[in-house]
Amino acid sequence: MIFLQTEDEPAAGFGVLGAALGGKKSWTATAAAGHLLLQDAVVAAEAMRIPFVAYIGQRGGPSTGTVIYSQQELSIARDGGNGEGLRIVLGPSNLQELYDLTILAFDLAWRYHLPVFILGDGYLSKMTGEVDLSAKARVVKADPIVQNGKRVMNLRNCYSLEEEIARVLHRELKDYGSIAKEVEKSEVYKCTDAKIVVFAWGSVASATKEAVKKIRKDGHAVGLFRPITLKPFGATRAKQSVRNAKKILIVESAFGKFGRLVTEALFGISDIEVERLYKPAEGITPEEIEDKIRKML
Repeated sequence: MIFLQTEDEPAAGFGVLGAALGGKKSWTATAAAGHLLLQDAVVAAEAMRIPFVAYIGQRGGPSTGTVIYSQQELSIARDGGNGEGLRIVLGPSNLQELYDLTILAFDLAWRYHLPVFILGDGYLSKMTGEVDLSAKARVVKADPIVQNGKRVMNLRNCYSLEEEIARVLHRELKDYGSIAKEVEKSEVYKCTDAKIVVFAWGSVASATKEAVKKIRKDGHAVGLFRPITLKPFGATRAKQSVRNAKKILIVESAFGKFGRLVTEALFGISDIEVERLYKPAEGITPEEIEDKIRKML
């Protein structure tokens, strides 16, 4: 394995693209302002369909001084840059998933030639614990893209006419729609009879699951919907998870970035009461979530 320390995130991002063009699997990691700087390379990867993998350890904003924890980088991971956000965003909730989804990220990136983010946080980045490394995972082989011995490719990333861009985007959006159906992943926990369904992702979802388990032991019908792919977001399964619900609770360590995704996914369902537990850039404990749910019962 080769480690290369570049002068900044743009150099790291385009270095990942260069390695992929040459047939080598590569990735980078960053957070906060570095995540912003990385978007230029990500948009280029989207436009030219070049595999790209990055781990993002979210930091709280404003500034880069807060290095502990946050869920505030969801929007930029999903839709950063000046394109249509044709990428895959994975949200691990524990160390095992961090390992498993990182392997999956490489498979998805090279299988579909798209950028893939593993969207972690300060807790997952610094946590230690046991991880099972024995599982066999499917990973697509990397071949040179620009000159692979069969053909020489000209990858275009610059268009002069609006109509040209539109044609390319319609083609790519159609392809992404097909890919989305294949890669969407979510965890639906105890939602079949749930009168309250809690929506959470990442580390917050782990805390939420503990709260749901405890309340379930008391005989209350509560469930959890956790998207594993934050983009594409499994709207169909999200709607199915609330078919018997009277209320939903959205929990996140940001001020509505995830909440907007949930309400968009549930658009058209008008008879469910929505409550929120938002703590921007702060951790949320199972006890806090449990207390909020009990007040909703």
